[in-house]
Amino acid sequence: MKNKRWLLLVCFFLNSFNVETVFANDPNESKRLVLVAGGPSHNAGEHEHRAGILLMERCLTGVSGLEVSTHFDGWPSDDRAFEHADAIHLFMDGGHRHPVIQEDRLQLMQQLIDNGTSFGAMHYAVEVPKDDGGEQFMDWIGGYYETHFSVNPFWEPHFDNLPNHPVMRGVEPFSVRDEWYFSIRFRNDKVGVTPLLVDTPSDDTRRGPYVSPRGPYDHIVEQKGKSEIVSWVVERKDGGRGFGFTGGHFHENWGDENFRKYVLNALVWLTGLDVPDTGVQCEVTQADLLENLDD
Repeated sequence: MKNKRWLLLVCFFLNSFNVETVFANDPNESKRLVLVAGGPSHNAGEHEHRAGILLMERCLTGVSGLEVSTHFDGWPSDDRAFEHADAIHLFMDGGHRHPVIQEDRLQLMQQLIDNGTSFGAMHYAVEVPKDDGGEQFMDWIGGYYETHFSVNPFWEPHFDNLPNHPVMRGVEPFSVRDEWYFSIRFRNDKVGVTPLLVDTPSDDTRRGPYVSPRGPYDHIVEQKGKSEIVSWVVERKDGGRGFGFTGGHFHENWGDENFRKYVLNALVWLTGLDVPDTGVQCEVTQADLLENLDD
């Protein structure tokens, strides 16, 4: 009888609250991550969206409580692929051809995000037109690459001063040459933006050339000596999270343990799961880097 009374009391207590809300942010529950790769676009070894997404998927298979689904050629064949997604991450070409701004996809993403889905974008996928996606990316991930304001030179930053954040677990200082974008158009005063990868470009890097347009831009040159954020995270008021990562041009950079671990950690964090104390462990060989490349 006592057990029944106890059970009734528990049921009464749970029914007095929104149980789904009570447990919605449990960091140990199973989470679903949707990875979307763009189609081929560059020379071999560059913008290897498909190979990069498949490598991420393989490396995340050992993360307890994480379910990963992958989609290619710019967008899933059925929008129902996003159902029940805790996080969506895009690795694809952007700009005015960005898949997310085609058809009614911005509205679809907004609906998902309004329901608490987290959102991440890397490399070219962080670039959208100012008047077509810029406002949304500012809200979803804290900022975006704005043409003629942001720049995209090839350079080798040194990430020596790593902050104390779950995404940095197990990540050691590293340096990788890539097309690291900077002068990102962030929210006013960078409200809610947590910088994770930061370095100061040299004067030569600021003078360019940039990939496109070639530059230099006066406002970039004039800010010599200023540190620049090339990757960051946000935590939205609705409980969702955002992740921006400007590297990813060269596929070979996945061979760098710290570059790789940083991105994998960020994807785990994006879903709401706890990042392992030593970060996501994944060995990648040279042979692995040659798999699934675009023809």
